[in-house]
Amino acid sequence: MSIEFLKRFGLFVLLVLFQGLVLNHVHLMGVALPLLYLYFPLTIRRNTPKWAVLLWSFFLGLGIDMFSNTPGLAAGVTTLIGLMQPYLLELFVPRDSVEDLEPSASTLGFSKYATFAGILVVVYCLLFFALDAFSFFNWLFWIECVVGSAVLTVLMILAIESVRSK
Repeated sequence: MSIEFLKRFGLFVLLVLFQGLVLNHVHLMGVALPLLYLYFPLTIRRNTPKWAVLLWSFFLGLGIDMFSNTPGLAAGVTTLIGLMQPYLLELFVPRDSVEDLEPSASTLGFSKYATFAGILVVVYCLLFFALDAFSFFNWLFWIECVVGSAVLTVLMILAIESVRSK
């Protein structure tokens, strides 16, 4: 077993437990839910096989579903994020970068990483809250949830990255 796998697994367990035990109970202004577990698929290395990214993402979503009582919702949307991550990462990685590049603010640059993270988080929030409501009857509340959660999540991810890069 490699040390890289153990570090990833430790981050996986930490994020699932922190989200399930702490962050699922935080609802700012009744709409914004921090989804910090999305940090995990954002940091998967460039050379990781696509099937491994999908498995990590699926099991991350499954762990969140167990804590959140949302059977299959987070697993499905997180798997979609895992499907998008390698292809979207290729748009932001410099051409002369190493094959096993880990996406971070220090390797991609802060603005590129913020854009990369922002796109994945917004896509996740759009699908997650659309499938959660399963209706557009109260569309204003849906938009508030998407925008509030996306902004809060991106700010938390960028805060972690700013601490991590120093």
